[in-house]
Amino acid sequence: MSEQGRFTVEAARSASERDELDEWVAEFLASPGSDNAALADQLGDRVHCWLGPVQVPFDQLHRLAGPPEHPVLEVWDEEDWRDDVQDLAEKADDGWEPPPVVVAYRDGQLVLEDGNHRVEGLRRNGERETWAIIGFADAEERDRFTVPSSS
Repeated sequence: MSEQGRFTVEAARSASERDELDEWVAEFLASPGSDNAALADQLGDRVHCWLGPVQVPFDQLHRLAGPPEHPVLEVWDEEDWRDDVQDLAEKADDGWEPPPVVVAYRDGQLVLEDGNHRVEGLRRNGERETWAIIGFADAEERDRFTVPSSS
């Protein structure tokens, strides 16, 4: 399977069916494009069960980074976002389906760990939700979770 084909929604779904979603997430985060192996290690310490891929409305995601005037923990200058996000928005407009974003369920909130640029590119393209892989501290927490709908 090509590098590009390894990190699709369908590939994540297949990994989930084989109970290998944790490995899929770790490989994805270490891959070119994400380049976030350190995050994979951090998540491995606190996330022990995964769910997904599932569709999650943008308004349910607590984004860690983003442009000004958006609900984010770390505001990035619009200029820093413009090129990457615009490229992703154009790709989405051409039918590209991005890899699922990686989300952690923390204190009752869905925290967007990896995929801030993808979410913003999709949002600017008029989308309202994205495919996500959600990590939980344990199976009990995962089993109690209900996928949210738009508010």
